Amino acid sequence: MAALTYSDAVSEALQRLRGVGFEHGGSFVNHAPMAAEALAHMGYADEVPGWVDHNLRNREYHDVPERRWDIDPADEVDWRGALGNFSRVADWTALFERELTGAPWTEVLARWWPRLLPGMSGMLTHGVIRTAHAVRAVAAAGEENKLPLAELAQGLGYWAARHSTGGVTVGEEPGLVLPEGDDGREPVVRALDDLVAEYAGIYATVAQRHPIPLIHAVTGPAAVRLVVEHLPEEQRLPSYRVARAVSRRMLDWFHASPRPTAALPEAPGVAEVFARAAEIGDEHTIKLAEVAVRHEAIAPDPRHAAAAHVANEGIGRFYR
Repeated sequence: MAALTYSDAVSEALQRLRGVGFEHGGSFVNHAPMAAEALAHMGYADEVPGWVDHNLRNREYHDVPERRWDIDPADEVDWRGALGNFSRVADWTALFERELTGAPWTEVLARWWPRLLPGMSGMLTHGVIRTAHAVRAVAAAGEENKLPLAELAQGLGYWAARHSTGGVTVGEEPGLVLPEGDDGREPVVRALDDLVAEYAGIYATVAQRHPIPLIHAVTGPAAVRLVVEHLPEEQRLPSYRVARAVSRRMLDWFHASPRPTAALPEAPGVAEVFARAAEIGDEHTIKLAEVAVRHEAIAPDPRHAAAAHVANEGIGRFYR
């Protein structure tokens, strides 16, 4: 049998997962579409069907709430009143399906991104993370994009339905100086890359009660980084500011104090780290390790592999 391509693996996974609920257990997020896309992106396309099988056997997903009534995107009072209301998640998804049918996906994204961005912290940034993986799938799909577009509608719909500011305060910081370099990256993009590396280093060195929650201080800004180059220029700096504020806020939520002088733990290279993450099979190890590989290719930094290695060690204990 020929090896599956990225597109084949993602399409099959999204087809099987399309009717699956957004959450499971005690309001835990459905990571399956995100992790399946990450595995395929990393060249593990042949592993995706078996991973989806295992996930569906071992997760009891909640039913998607029934649609209630249409959300009017032209009526600000109407759509703002539905933000953060999970009982309207099917209504939100239907809205984005209509929007994505009637306009280019980049146009829909640019229209709704600044509306949803203030609620990035909802459900530990999983709305923006699911949206980002869908954006990468849509961008790679070309004209055969029906399933990735449907997944983008679900990502945006989930983000809207779990929209929450979470007490995050975003300052304007008029004196903010963004990093510059000679590698061709624009300053906002470079700042997001630096933010991902910074929080990877924090994750790798702080004491944690549980290895999963603080991962999102890394994968959240990494998701914004994945999308930001598809956004209009004027939306990029606000995206960085929100991403940074959300990651900082997570340190308070999880009582994590950065240790700037702490030595990084030794870690294998990112390819080996990802292979171990895929072997563990946990959604969080897969997604964080994919971020490590992606960002190591952009701007090498030992903090990427260290964070993913620490996550593998901590989360891997649950699977022994």
